[in-house]
Amino acid sequence: MEKIVAAIVVCCSIIGLASAQLKVGFYNSSCSRAESLVREAVQQRFKTDRSISAALLRMHFHDCFVRGCDASILIHSETGDAEKDAFPNETVRGYDLIDTAKKAVEAACPSTVSCADIITLATRDAVALAGGPKYDVPTGRRDGLASDITEDRLANFRGSGKPDPTMDPGLAARLRKICGTGSDPAVFLDQGTAFVMDNQFYNQILLKRGILEIDQRLARDRATGPIVAGFAANGTAFQRSFAMAMVKLSKTGVLVGKAGEIRKNCRAFNPKRGLRV
Repeated sequence: MEKIVAAIVVCCSIIGLASAQLKVGFYNSSCSRAESLVREAVQQRFKTDRSISAALLRMHFHDCFVRGCDASILIHSETGDAEKDAFPNETVRGYDLIDTAKKAVEAACPSTVSCADIITLATRDAVALAGGPKYDVPTGRRDGLASDITEDRLANFRGSGKPDPTMDPGLAARLRKICGTGSDPAVFLDQGTAFVMDNQFYNQILLKRGILEIDQRLARDRATGPIVAGFAANGTAFQRSFAMAMVKLSKTGVLVGKAGEIRKNCRAFNPKRGLRV
């Protein structure tokens, strides 16, 4: 979980776009149960899958940093050319939870609550369940009308096949042993508190125990190094900054007012209006 958390906090500590048309409690009059229905869906999933918090954080991050927070990552394409089909998004998961929450909200308030808002609300609730900060997010987003595989801007890490000289030698040896089994193994990016929302990721990379080289760079870079050191030393400051960063992230490139649409099905544009991928 901490890798996504770190990226969100560091990026949103530097940049953030907001829309004055978003507001906390946007659905109070049009769909008063919207937020509670989303929260219930997340709570039910969390009971059987605590990793859903990290999954939703990643989905939210990937969605917002392509076309903005417009639920474009949810669109399913039979031809495989939608945003979710891009290589960096192939392992994004949690789509079924968004479908479950959307179904509940549609039953209570048809064509009222956007899928973009459901992603944002579900992520907020999942963060709280994992021990993270509880925070309010403004709502009122609209769903996007396009989803294109060619617009993904996230980069992939490509290793050299050799241990990173900045990695702790003991960790490097352990990873070589695990990854040499030939059984498609996996390891946690956070090696201590993988299912807890905390600041331990920052302490680990200060100790040269970042699994990915791009994570380790956060501690070495002059721009982000002081942020890493500060969060490692002060968990309360990290929690406070995380909540502020999540609110900023959720406002990135949003559609409001008459723009976009309110999808009936989060995986498909509404008939006769949405753009096709």
